[in-house]
Amino acid sequence: MEGNGDRPDLVEIDHVTKAFGANVVLDDVSLSLRPGEAVVVAGPSGSGKSTMLRCINGLETIDSGDIRFDGTSVTTAGKAIYGLRADMGMVFQSFNLFPHKTVLQNITLGPVEVKGVSDGEAREEALKLLERVGIPEKSDSYPADLSGGQQQRVAIARALAMEPKLMLFDEPTSALDPEMIREVLDVMRDLAKDGMTMVVVTHEMGFAREVCDRIVFIAEGRIVEEGAPDEFFTNAQSQRARDFVDKILNH
Repeated sequence: MEGNGDRPDLVEIDHVTKAFGANVVLDDVSLSLRPGEAVVVAGPSGSGKSTMLRCINGLETIDSGDIRFDGTSVTTAGKAIYGLRADMGMVFQSFNLFPHKTVLQNITLGPVEVKGVSDGEAREEALKLLERVGIPEKSDSYPADLSGGQQQRVAIARALAMEPKLMLFDEPTSALDPEMIREVLDVMRDLAKDGMTMVVVTHEMGFAREVCDRIVFIAEGRIVEEGAPDEFFTNAQSQRARDFVDKILNH
């Protein structure tokens, strides 16, 4: 599975199956991701989208198949998973910020503790990232003093502080009020424009259509189809995907 030219794929999901008890959530899934590609994973609730993200960064173990990240197997990584995970930023539905630490402390913690970056350097980089996500004035605030949209932008800045090769977004806007959704999507849009490799599980189909290179549609644990956004929205091949698009565009 080779990507553009001689650049190998950054993520390779190879015939992966994952079950919770009798419930098969990923059923023989294969997918690869090129460096610099933004992929949106869409599908009905409970179709295995979030589980797939958690398997990519080793938060869930798989039952069969293999997942490789940057040429290394996540599946058999053992303790090396922590090193691999440091190169993957993950942004969840809930912001998971440390409530007793300031915004700046939340962002600098990883680089200092995990990567051994100096306090001064981590602070300088954190301030740049806060500028990038549009809230430089919030550096000394605590999470409780921020809106949901601001907290999620801090969570994105915190992930970026580790200089990841890959960003995984698991429904990053689903806990937000409508007016806050746009401010988070704008940050993600800029990241995609800057060439960040990202996998985004989202119901925001306007964002998917405008920003992503490819949409992967999952239902009942299987990839039903994948393709360019325009093709997916105007000419979905499967009835399942057509029904999904119809529901989203006409709800």
